[in-house]
Amino acid sequence: MKRTLRFKRVSPKLKKPIPTIGPVCDDDGTQPIQPLETKSTPISELPIDKMTILPSTFFQIDALDLAPRLLGKFLRRDDVVLQITEVEAYRPNDSACHGRFGVTARTAPIFGAGGHAYVYLCYGLHAMLNVVADKEGVGAAVLIRSCAPISGLQTVQHRRGQKTDKPVLLTGPGKVGQALGLSTEWSNHPLYTPGGLEILDGPVPEKMLIGPRVGIEYALPEHANALWRFAIGGTPWISAPKNTLRPHSSYNSCPKEAKNT
Repeated sequence: MKRTLRFKRVSPKLKKPIPTIGPVCDDDGTQPIQPLETKSTPISELPIDKMTILPSTFFQIDALDLAPRLLGKFLRRDDVVLQITEVEAYRPNDSACHGRFGVTARTAPIFGAGGHAYVYLCYGLHAMLNVVADKEGVGAAVLIRSCAPISGLQTVQHRRGQKTDKPVLLTGPGKVGQALGLSTEWSNHPLYTPGGLEILDGPVPEKMLIGPRVGIEYALPEHANALWRFAIGGTPWISAPKNTLRPHSSYNSCPKEAKNT
């Protein structure tokens, strides 16, 4: 598809550990909104309505490759547009991934083709949005942990029941699902088709943070400690804990062995 904006092409082949879907984490929300920026154009000035919807092929790669590529992209539903600022990757044979249970009524969407949504309830309350990755039958996904509001702030505040523009509004996966008005009925929804919930192309962040995933103490040590959590560096729109994140010094090349651990 043609790109309407001139951003760096996303070509990193990140290869790191395995992710899982964790509970909602709060942030202290002490900093005001700071739109992410590229080298030249502030996000607040980007023509969101002219941005392209990412094609299905964008998502049909390993979850560890897809996760960092989702940073900076936009989620759009109705008048709400959120920019993805933090994600976690979950892969096959990952003791933290829902796919470990096999195909069930709940997990069937995660085994679909990449580019669909997988929404599940955490604690029976919080709708957690995951982007299915890889080919059909693999059983992998990327959890959207945090976002920054770009438009539709009043709608987001109404859905969240919080009259604030601070990071606490969207720093946590349950908060993102609530801000978008999602339920489990959104599972299997194609994120690459117009209407409903879409993922739009966006700028590649210049700085990235990595760290272990959150709330997966039940997983095997090699999976619980895997650095499969990714976040945009320099933004306050990141969930807790932040002290487990560190700068990712090698943006385009990660050790091959990391993906095999």
